[in-house]
Amino acid sequence: MSGIVIIGAGQAGASLAAKLRTLGYEGAVTMIGAEQQPPYQRPPLSKDYLLGKMELERLFLRASSFWEEQNVTLRLGQRVVGIDPAAKTVAFDGETIAYDHLALTTGSVPRRLPAAIGGELQGVYTVRTLADVDAMEPEFREGRRLLIVGGGYIGLEAAAVAAKLGLKVTLVEAAPRILQRVASPETSDYFRKLHHSHGVELIEGVGLERLLGSPRVTGAKLADGREVEADFVILGIGITPDTALAEAAGLEIENGIRTDEFGRTSDASIWAAGDCASFPWKGGRIRLESVGNAIDQAEVIAENMLGAEKPYAAKPWFWSDQYDTHLQIAGLNTGYDRIVTRRGDDGAMSFWYYKGDELLAVDAMNDARAYMVGKRLIEMGKNPDPAAVADPETNLKALLK
Repeated sequence: MSGIVIIGAGQAGASLAAKLRTLGYEGAVTMIGAEQQPPYQRPPLSKDYLLGKMELERLFLRASSFWEEQNVTLRLGQRVVGIDPAAKTVAFDGETIAYDHLALTTGSVPRRLPAAIGGELQGVYTVRTLADVDAMEPEFREGRRLLIVGGGYIGLEAAAVAAKLGLKVTLVEAAPRILQRVASPETSDYFRKLHHSHGVELIEGVGLERLLGSPRVTGAKLADGREVEADFVILGIGITPDTALAEAAGLEIENGIRTDEFGRTSDASIWAAGDCASFPWKGGRIRLESVGNAIDQAEVIAENMLGAEKPYAAKPWFWSDQYDTHLQIAGLNTGYDRIVTRRGDDGAMSFWYYKGDELLAVDAMNDARAYMVGKRLIEMGKNPDPAAVADPETNLKALLK
């Protein structure tokens, strides 16, 4: 028996390896990661870790002794160069190992700007890895000018950290509003007001023409002709699934590595989980970029590697921390045609997404009860009366009955 090889030592890879041992699998488990660190949490990188509130060791998903105790071989700081599906082998750093099952948990890579418009200037950063954040940390000093390109959650979280540390922050979003791709106008309005209240300048509906400076960035020229000065720049313009190895191995690609409902790719011995994988969902196909999906999907795949044939039933949930606001999201809002607003205590608020009479998703700001009830309603397939949801006198828990 050659055992199970996992390419990618992030949240999905770590969850898969740990689940295999929990299920009693006794064969060889090898996890290969390009970074030098053992599996760690990514969400705190741009928040508490960058703020200096979380030490490196607290980022790690497991104690350093866990992997040895579980007899999981970590091959860190090593990059896989190829997969041979016919021979069932993986090549990396001049070495080749065989597998019975192979899991691709390669995650995603941040989009960068082309070099022709300044994407490779010094002082231009992305937020994805520990190395990314360690490299930019010395830039975060009070009074310095930060330009953020992109008004999604990564960009807004970086803006919140920088503003809390006393930097002068300008965020540019080419779309008409921040969070346009992922949230309602109501949620965008909420976070626009929040960032304005902390002194962040938001420029919406204006694209970036190019970054300025040489060899180090000094600012940017926007599509409307104005120029913005900056001491450094953070790009938050999205991520793409890391499918390079899968493509080279001849696997089917469809908005990520295409899997069936069990997590299996077009090769019966190769599986995929996390940001890199797309899977069937409600008659269509989706790819989820979230910690919850990485964990849940990887654990189902561990079961299926051992013969369970268990379909993966995604239960989408996400979160974002900005200043003192904790946003929790349940469900997917794709196709919504109505927003119901519910106001809670002490400034708490939630937006409920409906498509006709169907509840699709909930955005809850500092309202854990609205999030938890909304999440359960969605999972149960219940569709509460919008008028009852909007009424602050309604006991949300009663909607579950």
